Amino acid sequence: MIGSLIKRKLSDNQVSNIFINAIFDTVDNGFKEVAQLINEDVAFVVSPEISEKDNGEFGLIVIVGNLSYLESTFEANQASRIELIIFEKLAKMYEMSVVDFTKMIRDYQSFISRINHPSKNMVYGMSKAIFQKYRLNEFQDEYFKRMQAPNPLFLKRMDEVMASFIWNWDAFFKKYKLNS
Repeated sequence: MIGSLIKRKLSDNQVSNIFINAIFDTVDNGFKEVAQLINEDVAFVVSPEISEKDNGEFGLIVIVGNLSYLESTFEANQASRIELIIFEKLAKMYEMSVVDFTKMIRDYQSFISRINHPSKNMVYGMSKAIFQKYRLNEFQDEYFKRMQAPNPLFLKRMDEVMASFIWNWDAFFKKYKLNS
């Protein structure tokens, strides 16, 4: 009982490790279902046939989406430190330099911001990014294909899915606290 009242203190490095491991775990375990949902969605006249192994773009979108919440969760200095540690660790995992990895993430952030404009809703932006990166326009009916816009019903369904890939900071802070 008392053990549940004591919060474990974590360093920025430990927070970064937990964050990265959780993101990869959810992407690895969840993308199979996401691909299946997209492939079977009634918004498409032909199934996009997305492979359950084709989670690279999806993983980057989930990373970018979750990074966008760091600044609203932490003080600016701590958010910057944690983000830098995350970039260093992910750059190693992707076998890239930190500079190249940071550029790739910033490019994804710009891409999501651009296709999501004027909305600031990151989950909606992530859904639109999935639509673009997996070239889903070519599988829609002629009306939406000509408009070059996602079917809004597909986006609504995708928003519900993508919301489950956003890190739950409230639950995290119930269990842990950060070293100052």
